[in-house]
Amino acid sequence: MKIHEYQAKELFDRFEVPIPRGSVAFSVDEAVKVAESLGKFPVVIKAQIHAGGRGKGGGVKLANSIEEVKQVADEILGMTLVTHQTGPEGKVVRKILVEEGLDIDKELYLSIIPDRSTAKVVIMASEAGGMDIEEVAAKTPEKIIKVWVDPGFGIQPYHAREVAFRLHVGPELVKQFAVIIPRLYRLFFDYDC
Repeated sequence: MKIHEYQAKELFDRFEVPIPRGSVAFSVDEAVKVAESLGKFPVVIKAQIHAGGRGKGGGVKLANSIEEVKQVADEILGMTLVTHQTGPEGKVVRKILVEEGLDIDKELYLSIIPDRSTAKVVIMASEAGGMDIEEVAAKTPEKIIKVWVDPGFGIQPYHAREVAFRLHVGPELVKQFAVIIPRLYRLFFDYDC
């Protein structure tokens, strides 16, 4: 399933997984309206293409004012974004996600994928998450945590706790993981991901 980040976040929202406030924009004027509706700065403007590496390719930028929103949106919309996943021809950016900027204490990686070799579902996570997760997986695979879930039994509370503890998150976040991971798992199954 190939969907844009904004579409994935719409699904997360339906399953009550916390996401930053924001919306997709197809023009500079729409980007300004979204930024104004958020009511605070900075905002993050993200190119929406079917490829990773958007940040390193110049497709993710902060804006600290309406003037910067106009400038950045104008710069990104219509650009040909070249990343390690697009090939040298790149992809034309026709839409952007404008969302609230958040203070980030720690960036984590989390995914849920089928493991065909075990006929189970694997929750993969890493403290070395973020933009360089592919490099982390290639160079230091031991930094990727894997927790297998038998689809016959489904996700259990201990699965989420195990992921949280192995990520060394604080006790206040363990409770959040115990809520969020089962919601992501339900989304995974409901949408045949």
